[in-house]
Amino acid sequence: MQIIKNKVFVAVVALSCLFAACSKEEPAQKIDLSKREAVGIREEEDVITYAYLPQYSHTVSYQRHYLLVEYLKKETGLNIKQVFPDTFDEHMRMVGQEKIDISFSNPFIYVKIAHRYGARAFARTVEVYGKENFRGQIICRADNKKIRTLEDCKGKRWVAVDPSSAGGYLYALGHFIDHGISKEDFAEIAFAPGPGGKQEKVVLAVYAGKYDIGSIREGTLNVVADKIDINQIRVIAHTKWYPGWVYASRRGLEQEIVDKIREALVSLDYDNPEHKKILDMADIIGVVPSEDLEFDSIRDLAAKVGIDLDE
Repeated sequence: MQIIKNKVFVAVVALSCLFAACSKEEPAQKIDLSKREAVGIREEEDVITYAYLPQYSHTVSYQRHYLLVEYLKKETGLNIKQVFPDTFDEHMRMVGQEKIDISFSNPFIYVKIAHRYGARAFARTVEVYGKENFRGQIICRADNKKIRTLEDCKGKRWVAVDPSSAGGYLYALGHFIDHGISKEDFAEIAFAPGPGGKQEKVVLAVYAGKYDIGSIREGTLNVVADKIDINQIRVIAHTKWYPGWVYASRRGLEQEIVDKIREALVSLDYDNPEHKKILDMADIIGVVPSEDLEFDSIRDLAAKVGIDLDE
C-alpha cells in the first residue's frame, strides 16, 4: 500500500511540476522527471535518501531542491534521491527509522532528531540576506487598525505553522514571552492544517481574515507573492536571529558519505554561474560547515517556551 501511495504521489507531483515555473528568474523549462522518484521505503540498497522538511508544498520542495540533488549526485557519485514526508512528525520518524539519511530541516527539528535519534549536524545554509541565521515574522492584515504593536496581539486569534516550526511558531512564541506575553494571553492559537505548504497557508489565512495574526519564517511572503497582494500584509515584528537551516546525517550513516556530501555542499560558489542557478532555486546563497554545539541557543529557546524535546 505504501509503495502504491508513493507511485501515485510521484504522478501528481510530476504533473504539477510540468505546469509550474521552475525559477523566479527564468521561464518554465521541461524537467526530466524520469530521474526523480519518491522513496518512502528502501527500494534500492545503495540509495541515499534526502528530505527537505515539508514547510512548503511538495511541489515547492521538489522545485527548490531538484537541481541541488542532481548536483550532489554528480559531485559525490552517490545515488541520492529526494523523498517527501508529509508532516514534520513524519520527517522526524523517518530519520529515526533510518528512512531519511540526509535531513534538511529547521534548527528546532534538528535538535529534536539529534536528541531522540542521534542525528548530527554537518552543514547549514547561508540565507539570501547574506546571513548564516534566520528569523521569524509576526504578521497581520495591513488594514487591521486594531493591531499596531506587539501588545495589541493580546486577546487575538493567532495562526502558526506547526508546533515544531521554528520560524513559523517557536521563534514568535519566544519573542512574545520576552515581551511579557504568554500563550494564555491569546484568544486562540491554531496551526495550519494538512500536509506541506503550511507557511503559505498561514499567510493566506491572515489575508482572508480567518485569523488576526500569523507567524511565518522570513522569506515566506515572497513565496505567496504570485497568489495574493502581499502589500495587504503587514509585519508587526521580527524575532531574534537564530541558526539557519541545517543539514544533518542520521545515526550510523558512514562518515565517508557525510564528508562527501558536506564537501560538495560547501563547494557551492554563488559567483559560479552554474552554482548560482542551483542556489537561487534553493533560495540560499551558500552552505557552510556546522556542528551540533552551534544549536545550543535553540535548546535554550525550547526550555524557555516549555518544549520537551522528547515530545
